[in-house]
Amino acid sequence: MKLPPHEFLDKLGIPYQRLAFPVATEKGAANVARALGYEERQMVKTLIFETDRGERGLVRVGGDQHAISGHLKKAIGSRNIRMASPAAVRETTGYEVGSIPPFHWQPDGFRSFLELSLMDEEVLGVGAGRWGSEIMIAPADLVKASQAIVVNLTDKSRPV
Repeated sequence: MKLPPHEFLDKLGIPYQRLAFPVATEKGAANVARALGYEERQMVKTLIFETDRGERGLVRVGGDQHAISGHLKKAIGSRNIRMASPAAVRETTGYEVGSIPPFHWQPDGFRSFLELSLMDEEVLGVGAGRWGSEIMIAPADLVKASQAIVVNLTDKSRPV
């Protein structure tokens, strides 16, 4: 079944691979990675953060990574950020937490950030909008499709 993120990538001419994993798979990047035979780092977590100014942004890190709060605040440009609630995520993206595609739903001006170290991976897995469906895509193509700002969000020894 072709989903809206697939149609979006097709329209842009961006190559990708559609993969499926059992819908009974427990939620989480590590579980998806195991089900598909990839490293946890390659399964990208798609997180929505919001600022005290009401701005929401998309942050993506590898499945085994966590964004450093200070780096994230610098990248977003706000000292007061928090993870968006499931209701806010649904309102913003149109999707439930767990398989949010990182492209096709963003309004103009919506900012998207991608962890710098993910650019070293051969391929990354992102949600296709439905649990059990994954899109495998080259990092540079993910940046193009999502108009991502590539920044260091996870390495304390390096600046944002």
